[in-house]
Amino acid sequence: MCSVRVLLVEDELRMASLIRRGLVREGLAADVAEKGEDALWMSAAHEYEVIVLDVMLPGIDGFETCRRLRENGIWAPVLMLTARDSVQDRVAGLDTGADDYLVKPFAFAELLARLRALARRGDSERPNVLEVGDLRLDPATRDVWRGDREIRLSAKEFALLETFMRRPGAVLSRLHLLEHAWDFAYENRSNIIDVYIRHLRRKIDEPFGRRSLETVRGVGYRLRPNGAE
Repeated sequence: MCSVRVLLVEDELRMASLIRRGLVREGLAADVAEKGEDALWMSAAHEYEVIVLDVMLPGIDGFETCRRLRENGIWAPVLMLTARDSVQDRVAGLDTGADDYLVKPFAFAELLARLRALARRGDSERPNVLEVGDLRLDPATRDVWRGDREIRLSAKEFALLETFMRRPGAVLSRLHLLEHAWDFAYENRSNIIDVYIRHLRRKIDEPFGRRSLETVRGVGYRLRPNGAE
């Protein structure tokens, strides 16, 4: 699954916990809001690539939440969840600004597939396979190659590498990397980025005689577009 930060808006705590655990297991950063009002301020304060929004919420419902998100200039793709499968409900969700609709109960694999499609879409169409020099990454299959040699990565290593590969050449701060590869529930943030950068270098650079993952002192890290040797 691609490295995206997801906001899950779901008031059924058991359902929210199950979905969030599944998303984290796939390497995503997932935050949970129990009310539409919480979703509004969280989406304004943090950048999310996808919002999963339940229709039946306490306070303002999912339709109204989606409408206000769009009014507030939040254009992250919205996937609405509902137990109601009428055409009228689907039309209402799409008309308030939702991008997709999934009826409960659903298979988790289908949720992931829809999130992949929405994350690729974003503000503009994203490529299915990311390429930076001879480094390639497929968000759907979770495969990574340097040239024709496959590289095995853990879920978090994959999430971190994809964050770099979506912005090749850009210097990314530790905070930016944390926000895109981890979530609010993660507490031990002191040196986790440095640890995982070392893991990545040992896998994507050192065996190939490369130094593509560069430290920019006092600022953060960047992935050199030319995959420097």
